Amino acid sequence: MFVPLYDHNPLEHVRRPYVNWALIVVTCLVWLVVESPVGFGALAGAAYGYGLTPAVLFGDMRPFAPSALPEWTTLVTYAFVHADLWHLLGNVVFLWVFGDNVEDAMGHLRYLVFYLVAAVAAGLFHAVMMPTADGPLVGASGAIAAVVAAYLVLHPRTKLWILAFGRIPLRLSARWPLLIWVATQFVSIFSGGDEPIGWYAHVGGLVTGAVLILVMRRPDVPLFDRGLAA
Repeated sequence: MFVPLYDHNPLEHVRRPYVNWALIVVTCLVWLVVESPVGFGALAGAAYGYGLTPAVLFGDMRPFAPSALPEWTTLVTYAFVHADLWHLLGNVVFLWVFGDNVEDAMGHLRYLVFYLVAAVAAGLFHAVMMPTADGPLVGASGAIAAVVAAYLVLHPRTKLWILAFGRIPLRLSARWPLLIWVATQFVSIFSGGDEPIGWYAHVGGLVTGAVLILVMRRPDVPLFDRGLAA
């Protein structure tokens, strides 16, 4: 639908978004070292070993691939495994554009906790809603949905450059493309067709992010761009 390119939203509380950068680097390194053709190329093994498979998580099915980690850890590890390079790049772009300002609003440690809790909540919601699913859920989309929701609550009026339909550059208030993106996630639960996309994880992440930002932001950080000059 659209690709975020740049937001005119300078940091106010942290000098550098170190945690957001670290999450991007770790996510990319997992792909490069474990999944990509230049690394071990173990895409299927990583997906089934470290992806979140609801039927396995709830003990209704044996794991497809052996793992040295307990099965419950896939509630976190799935967020660092991706289906392909484009899946990875799509998530990283969203995290790059929106994550720094969410980290700025929370601080480094709370942002890390926020991201990991959102990943767990998104994965758990997916598993609860599809308890017999025998395919692995992979990707950071659930956690990034939480980041998007938090950004929308914080900065709906901030100007955002997007690439609409893959070719049209537009400068809009962040609320318009992000609200459309949020609505699409909810609608897609009922009309997602046969696409192997974790819509429930996206929705779980959105709700988690919208709630957590209310209690995890710094006390002096306003909501909804209150005080932003016209």
